[in-house]
Amino acid sequence: MNFESCLQTLFSRTQPGVGLEKLARLLDKLGSPQKKIRAIHVAGTNGKGTVCTLLARTLQLAGYKTGLFISPHLITPTERIQINGCNIPQDTFSHALQTVLDIEEEPLNFFELLTVVAFIYFAKEGVDFAVLETGLGGRKDPTNLCFPLLSIITSIGLDHTQILGDTLEKIAAEKAGIIKSEIPVLCGEMDEISATVIRQEAQIKQAPLKWIKEGEPFIKKTEFFEQGKTQLLKGGNPWMLPILGEKQTQNACLVYQAAKKLGVDDGLIKTAFETVQIPCRFEVLHKDPTTLILDGAHNPQAIESLIRCWKRSPWATTGTLLCGFMKDKDYLTMFSLLSSHFQKIILTVPSSPRAAGEKELHRFLSCPAVEFVPDVRMALSRACLSGENILCTGSFYLVGAVRQFVAGAEKF
Repeated sequence: MNFESCLQTLFSRTQPGVGLEKLARLLDKLGSPQKKIRAIHVAGTNGKGTVCTLLARTLQLAGYKTGLFISPHLITPTERIQINGCNIPQDTFSHALQTVLDIEEEPLNFFELLTVVAFIYFAKEGVDFAVLETGLGGRKDPTNLCFPLLSIITSIGLDHTQILGDTLEKIAAEKAGIIKSEIPVLCGEMDEISATVIRQEAQIKQAPLKWIKEGEPFIKKTEFFEQGKTQLLKGGNPWMLPILGEKQTQNACLVYQAAKKLGVDDGLIKTAFETVQIPCRFEVLHKDPTTLILDGAHNPQAIESLIRCWKRSPWATTGTLLCGFMKDKDYLTMFSLLSSHFQKIILTVPSSPRAAGEKELHRFLSCPAVEFVPDVRMALSRACLSGENILCTGSFYLVGAVRQFVAGAEKF
């Protein structure tokens, strides 16, 4: 099976998953590759992709062969499975996927297939560490079949409520499902309800728990919006992080503490921080005369954080919103949070079977500020006609496509 055929098969697997028990049996047939990797397992409502990418970069610079499994992808699924910053080769991906398809008894879904391919690849390549991001929740997530040496929970917020539950307590319980017996856990700052759930689960599992907040060791000094960088202070010494965003200081603190726990020295951590590349996290693209901001915020908590950062930026005085959402997200709340800050809004439809289309978005279309342009490329062109700066958000699939469209263009 060639790569394109593999992708067609992969994207056709939209059904519910087979579950961890059946997935574990399939992995046994494959020689239990998940048992052969030293995993760092990361869950959380927001921030987990940034934490995973930054931690993997840090371990790589420390001389370790480092696997990274993240989601979603921006352009191609091979982005989700990396070693030392390089995507899994297409032929390797196809071969591993075919291996799984040949032995599955019940069809695995999209994310289960990707998770097993990642386990196979990392085990075969003999990575020193594999940083694994959960796809959804934690307790029932396919990545939870790993055997971590460290677990990280970045944040708790209301997202995927139809699946994970409609309260912070229920969602925290799902995220806390990654906590393993006697395995250390690092947690970011969160509300007391969620913290109580995490604390209780760690106590039951006798897992050493450490809470990490801003100031341990970084505080934010300033943001250089034009350069897309945040200056952090560690004991008075400046560290530059080439990412903007309200929660990046918290994420940096989590990564620092994780790296220290894994034995990495400060010099290498600093170099990793200053050289990491994480697209579509308040990413600033300057194309005269327009500035385009790409941010994959895709739940209300992330949107609220994005708006606060946008309002501090030099571009918020005049801006057009380009947005699109997934229909399994709380797009009603996200649009409501965003719309009051823009006089011109281009609403589009990301390229995904899960995208919210005209049927879901119809209630917004009567708003005078809204123009509905389903095709993403045409929507970007319409946004550019405003002559204003553009904030593009609502889905990683949308911002990834827009980023690809503008790459190499002299102007938007």
